[in-house]
Amino acid sequence: MLIHPWDQAADEEWRSWLAEHDFGQLVASGRDRDVPVVVPTHFVFDGIATAWLHLARPNPVWPLLEANPRCVLSVVDDYVYATAAWQAEPGSPPELGVPTSYYATVQLICDVRIIDDPEEKAALLNRQLAHFEPNSGRVPVSTTGPDRRLLPGLRGAELTVTDVRAKFKYAGTKEPAHRRQIAARLRARGGRFDAAACAHILRRLEAAEPAAAAGRPR
Repeated sequence: MLIHPWDQAADEEWRSWLAEHDFGQLVASGRDRDVPVVVPTHFVFDGIATAWLHLARPNPVWPLLEANPRCVLSVVDDYVYATAAWQAEPGSPPELGVPTSYYATVQLICDVRIIDDPEEKAALLNRQLAHFEPNSGRVPVSTTGPDRRLLPGLRGAELTVTDVRAKFKYAGTKEPAHRRQIAARLRARGGRFDAAACAHILRRLEAAEPAAAAGRPR
């Protein structure tokens, strides 16, 4: 993934965003394959360096992870289309603007430990239940309870993060006034992720302005 300096997400920025995003794509390449296997999945991230997930035992990703226990866990959201007219520099013909996409994405590059131990799988599933439906009253998963017959049909994975690629592409090369104009247009359009993209533009602009002011000659 190409990440320009102005799109690079700070550590605190991507961690805060990922805390609210728990569905992504598990990408495993295995060995000697033409293409990887890509699995959409929920996951739980501890906010530091470990994620957990489970999948059905017949999932085709497992042989790849056994052959090569490395993966990418990719999350993309808050994406919008920025029209040509919006992108045109102020004072230039709007019909000559270059449209683009704005989006946030975090890619966790991980070592994988496959979990087949029944007790560990039960603990993993309870961790996910606590995250996705806390205080729901759902019976805890155990190796002796009603879920014991389901556990053999699942496998768990513990992902240890070894690298992170995080990109927040939100008009980072535009002048502040132009970025505010784009944010206003997103707010007015009111599409599915327009409010989130607007918030990213303004938040990143506010974070950049004090740094820019500090660097000006006095």
